[in-house]
Amino acid sequence: MQRIKKGDTVEVIAGKEIGERGEVIEVLPKQNRVVVSGINIMKRHEKAKQVGNQQIPAQIVEFEAPIHLSNVMLVCPHTNQRTRVGFRYENGRKVRYSKKSGKAID
Repeated sequence: MQRIKKGDTVEVIAGKEIGERGEVIEVLPKQNRVVVSGINIMKRHEKAKQVGNQQIPAQIVEFEAPIHLSNVMLVCPHTNQRTRVGFRYENGRKVRYSKKSGKAID
């Protein structure tokens, strides 16, 4: 079970966008990275291309680049503060809980 999942709200704790919050769009567990909406915006230049009968012009595309897991921290939905994540068993199921409030996250 992962500490941060898709749909969680996280806060950036290190890097150029420290203090910013956003929702997790994608988790890349093998690379230990997450993609957060509105955070770590990069630009990519794309060539003009031909698709069928349609000509697509050259353009600059903005996208969210992955950020390392160690640079983000989960925001507790109960207290709206960033918190560490713990695991415990409730009714035979493993659940994530907020270390700050002690309440289950899921």
